[in-house]
Amino acid sequence: MKSVITALALLAGASASAAELPSVEHFMRHATYSNARISPTGEYLAIGVDRGGQDVLTVIRLKDMKLLKVNVLPDEKSVSGYQWIGDDRLIFTAIRKVGSFAQPFGTGEWYAVNADGSQPRPVIFYGSRGTAERAKAVFNQRFGMVDPLEDDPRNVLMSASSPRSRTGSNTELVMVDTVTGTRKTLATAPRENCSLAVDEKKQPRFALCFDQENEDGEYDTRTELYRLGDDGKWALVNNTDIGDGKQVRVAWTAKDGTIYALQDDGKKPAAFGTLDRQTGTFQKIFQDEVSDISRYVVSPTDDKPLAVVTEAGIPRIELVDEAHADSELYASLAGAFPGQVVNFSTATRDGSKVVVSVYSDRNPGELYLFDRDTGKARFLMKAREWVNPENSASVRPFDFVNRDGMRIYGYLTIPKGSDGKNLPLIVNPHGGPMGPRDNWGYNPETQLFASRGYATLQVNFRGSGGFGKAFQDMAFGQWHTGIMNDIIDATRWAINEGVANPDRVCIYGGSFGGYSAMMAPAREPDLYSCAFGYVGAYDGEVQMKLSDTSRSEAGRAYMRRAFGATESERAEAMPVTYASKIDIPVFLAAGARDPRCPPENTEVMFEALERAGNKPEGMIIQSGEMHGFYDVDNRVNLYSQMLEFFNRHIGDKAQVATN
Repeated sequence: MKSVITALALLAGASASAAELPSVEHFMRHATYSNARISPTGEYLAIGVDRGGQDVLTVIRLKDMKLLKVNVLPDEKSVSGYQWIGDDRLIFTAIRKVGSFAQPFGTGEWYAVNADGSQPRPVIFYGSRGTAERAKAVFNQRFGMVDPLEDDPRNVLMSASSPRSRTGSNTELVMVDTVTGTRKTLATAPRENCSLAVDEKKQPRFALCFDQENEDGEYDTRTELYRLGDDGKWALVNNTDIGDGKQVRVAWTAKDGTIYALQDDGKKPAAFGTLDRQTGTFQKIFQDEVSDISRYVVSPTDDKPLAVVTEAGIPRIELVDEAHADSELYASLAGAFPGQVVNFSTATRDGSKVVVSVYSDRNPGELYLFDRDTGKARFLMKAREWVNPENSASVRPFDFVNRDGMRIYGYLTIPKGSDGKNLPLIVNPHGGPMGPRDNWGYNPETQLFASRGYATLQVNFRGSGGFGKAFQDMAFGQWHTGIMNDIIDATRWAINEGVANPDRVCIYGGSFGGYSAMMAPAREPDLYSCAFGYVGAYDGEVQMKLSDTSRSEAGRAYMRRAFGATESERAEAMPVTYASKIDIPVFLAAGARDPRCPPENTEVMFEALERAGNKPEGMIIQSGEMHGFYDVDNRVNLYSQMLEFFNRHIGDKAQVATN
């Protein structure tokens, strides 16, 4: 077993470090695995391994933990979305990584391979190949997995979407033969821009369709839910009119046919419940007043929900079916790992073997294999075997009421052994700003800062995901005002609580966090001692003309609503406009190939600060990198320079300079 873990660690670029103070590389190397899926019979485990700019797919035989195959795609494409087809065959898609701060984008290609690496086949590809594979080629269609049909060793169900108009597409449910690539259409969506779902019998049953415009013509997402009847006709089940302003989306269908769904009124966090198959009536099971459900604990035997997880602070697990036999099993496993979060990750077809995931703020993650026959859980592997949880910093949730009377939530990472008082503080706003959020768990970046004596503050400001649509929508038009108020108020809260030394506070972030690292000091020049902006968006016109977001009408509509419909409005919202107000030390970094926040943002910000008489202390435009660095050496260089920057201004060197 140890040899397999070591092999996976080497694939991920890991090596042990014996230094008393962990090196920067200790934190910046990539995790051993990203996800794992057990095969239907429990013979194999498929594991994704992050090699920086490329993810590969490995297969382990569980009886002896032998590494059978490493699947590597050409041209630096990454493996993603892998699932088992039958007992010993996998299907997966190809993606390209845009950077560690951005979601990767799919290439549209799909491949299938046996567990031992035999019979590799391209299932869906673009372009031309030999005559034997011509049937697998597609042109303008895009394919997504709907159901792997793990009881069928050859076929899968996929959605196939074709452009119909400038802003819309037509979607079909197709059965795809993973050997020949032939496709058979089973159903067509009722309108443009839909996703399709199947019922417990793997028959087409639901379509969730969306529009990206509200009644005022602004960017927004509105949904309609349709059901396919036995007569082959689609019927509208729910939209904002039928649902009294509440939108419904199907989450999944259990093996007994129970339909689980979410109902969202656009105000409070969404409610979880069941949906009547015939009438579309929603019956609520659970709803939290503060936090959306972040994930579910589902029975590995019948797909019934056992518990829901919410994350206003530390993840809170609420059992929703205490009578279910697997709820007792889950409670027993959770009790074996006190202070940690436990979940059923993946299971065999009969539920007899379950891969259990465990993590905490100090534990980067572990996998165990639970066997119902023996009643025992066997350790499989650690995400970062070189990390000792006993040496990790703790992450504490906090909340406060901002200047507008809203309760805001966040997290403080406190160095191990510290009393949590009068610390040098790094304020670390997350990216987005809409949708992403900070979570409780092991974060290599904040752990690195803590190892050097810095506390880190992360705040889920207005616009953050996980707190309901209304809270998220507050970010529109509030980038430089309301969101900055929340970040500034959180900083002052940390100072007033005695956590932070008011003379030793810096701000650092990536993507929108980079934007915030420039804008917050422009708003409050005396609050921060230094600022580090990483792959940030600083200039509205650069974003509107050069970013990948600007390549679609929906993306441009989003940006118009998010930070300005006109050039003057965008200028008012952008940090580059306020360079003359930023009179603290600044450091900037960007990826030379960043499509999301092009490096021109960083160059323009640097020049504006230089003209204002505050030339940044440094600037990194890293070749080969995109929206967040992947290469370990590049990450080590980035964070080494970042730590030196913080040390000069709020660290030990700053202390020496003032004595």
